[in-house]
Amino acid sequence: MNQRIPPRRGFLRTSARLVIGGAMLPFASRALASLPNARSLAFRHTHTGEHLSVVYAVDDRYLPGALTALNHFLRDHYTGAVGSIDPQLFDLLFHLQRELTCSEPFHVISGYRCPETNAKLKATRGGGVARHSLHMDGKAIDIRLPGVPLGDLREAAIGLRQGGVGYYPREQFVHVDTGRVRYW
Repeated sequence: MNQRIPPRRGFLRTSARLVIGGAMLPFASRALASLPNARSLAFRHTHTGEHLSVVYAVDDRYLPGALTALNHFLRDHYTGAVGSIDPQLFDLLFHLQRELTCSEPFHVISGYRCPETNAKLKATRGGGVARHSLHMDGKAIDIRLPGVPLGDLREAAIGLRQGGVGYYPREQFVHVDTGRVRYW
């Protein structure tokens, strides 16, 4: 039985197959990005020096290969441990970037944090690290956005009301998470 696949669904299946080892081929990424409901993000990690630009979702579907690439990119930069990042965190960042009308890559200070790293940071940084940080659950990220004043980034994140927002002007980053709505 030869079943005909609708053109759009076939295109999405073909595009999804082009995800290799979590890294999208340039032409596949461009093709996905051209879809009207594609959601993409770009990052630069301040500790590893790595860059990542990826279409992570189309319509209401997250792309597994892109999520794998994002999980690896946002790994614990102290230990190399890879966690599972909450896809809603990517949606929060996507909406934040749209709200700020900025296309620059997010600068990542911290993504996933394994329990051992969290305990070490708590012991050495005192009140700056929660005992059960949402970073350990893959629900938090510390960021800045080039060209956007840190206070504006904070205010935009608060305005989204999609989770917690911490403001760290001395350290030059904003913490956002997909936990309950709260601010500090």
